[in-house]
Amino acid sequence: MTLRAQWLGRELRRLREANGLRLKEVGEYLQRDGATVGRFEVGLYPARTQDVRALLDLYGVDDERRRATLIKIAGEVWQTDWWDSYSDDLDKRVIDYAWVESRARRISSYDALVVPGLLQTVGYMEALIQDEERSGSASTSGAEFRLRRQEILLGPEPPHIEALIDEGLLQRAPGGRAVLREQLEHLVKLAHRPTIDLRVLPFSATGSASLYGSFRIFEMSEPYPDVGYVETPVGGLYVETDGVERLKMKFNRIRRGSCDSAESIELIEAALSRLG
Repeated sequence: MTLRAQWLGRELRRLREANGLRLKEVGEYLQRDGATVGRFEVGLYPARTQDVRALLDLYGVDDERRRATLIKIAGEVWQTDWWDSYSDDLDKRVIDYAWVESRARRISSYDALVVPGLLQTVGYMEALIQDEERSGSASTSGAEFRLRRQEILLGPEPPHIEALIDEGLLQRAPGGRAVLREQLEHLVKLAHRPTIDLRVLPFSATGSASLYGSFRIFEMSEPYPDVGYVETPVGGLYVETDGVERLKMKFNRIRRGSCDSAESIELIEAALSRLG
């Protein structure tokens, strides 16, 4: 079950219920059983494009834009890309994460414990993975997978990234001082890119930012809704609508306490100088 299949299924269910139809009736129209239509609606078995077209006709969806939106999602549900080759080794939520990341036009994030994956060096990410393995926790992805994700930064239309990081990350050294030095140098370079806004939340900031775990806000391109991603001890959680709005309020609150881009670069360079 993928996130995009769930999006499609939810919309199809809304349309069916708005038309007062039962699963059995829709199944008869498609020459399928009602249980199959039910699996469409929960994303267990994604509807194929021809079924979506037929359902839109049945539900009387005449608006060309809405039809095009749902048909496009139906096509993407079945479309494969590089991340699908990792589906046997990685949690489905991680595969969804790479897909969402690749479709986002803007990514806003807050991280208190580790540098966000899109901004990590190879040495830093390998050190994190080794720490996860030693602690007995499952690695969310290998270094190769994370590097493939970073390719969106080099594309013709990279997403705009606004990353808020806690000042503690400038001193936390997974893999040792040399790894941290390389990572901080990389952050300085990235911070000068026009599509990346990197800000540090200093120790002097007031408020309760430390109570927030890491999270992401993906502002999506049409036809997809904005989506939030919250990291928890047992895995990531996707949120939409009201959940996204709450994350945006938290992000703006943390942003107000953060240094601006120039001050943040100075803080990173100061941390570099202390490393020698």
